[in-house]
Amino acid sequence: MDQLRSVWHICDRGGFDHLWAFDHLASIGPGGPDRVVFEGWSLLAAMAEATERVRIGLLVTGNTYRHPGMLAKLAVTVDHISGGRLEFGLGAGWAETEHRMLGIEGLDHRVGRLSVALRVIKSLWTEERTNFAGRYYTLTDAIANPRPVQKPHPPIWIGAAGETILRLAARHADVWNPSGAAGGNLESAVRASQQLDQRCADIGRDPSSIRRSTQLRWDGKPDGLVEMVGPWVERGFRDVILIVGGPEAPRQAGVAAELLPELRKLA
Repeated sequence: MDQLRSVWHICDRGGFDHLWAFDHLASIGPGGPDRVVFEGWSLLAAMAEATERVRIGLLVTGNTYRHPGMLAKLAVTVDHISGGRLEFGLGAGWAETEHRMLGIEGLDHRVGRLSVALRVIKSLWTEERTNFAGRYYTLTDAIANPRPVQKPHPPIWIGAAGETILRLAARHADVWNPSGAAGGNLESAVRASQQLDQRCADIGRDPSSIRRSTQLRWDGKPDGLVEMVGPWVERGFRDVILIVGGPEAPRQAGVAAELLPELRKLA
């Protein structure tokens, strides 16, 4: 936790645009499920109090972990704690280990659940009452006060690059992140971004109204960072998240802060 706090403070004082945690209930990395993992929305509330200016979010929330009514309430609470600095990241959820060990249902229908959850959450944020009766969720005269600080609601980030997710992103996203297999490969991400352009055209939405984001793994060495980020920015991915982690995370964040002026020149 001390390492996390150090990174938060460096990012807030260093002038970064946004600061992220992930949303998992157990480790899904190569180290196996035994590594320490904290709950994401609790972390966001702490990040809101520990920072003053940087925008905060989870890249991305696993929709299957929480009922959309609870998720909408959590998000509004953090939006108020932070004074309107929340970025709302949402994805379908995918980690089989977490679902299996905790008996979480919905993995087999995760994309359908995400589609419905997006509609429900946006309704709770913007309508006086929400009524919904569907395959996955039922809400009856649901009240969700207070409303978000940000109007009409916090920016919505949707992560993943499958065809159905891209259709959801075209309809609902303010920011799209390819995530998954496409997230680490520039050409794959560009192809998915072009598919998103077409999905926007299908429904008459301007593709430029959706920002493009990526997250990049980085060894913490200053040499080569600008060269690594540059091609992504040139291809339209202008919200770049650098992944830091473990005991070296505060040092890596500090190095990134020193290089931030050079990174900003890429845009």
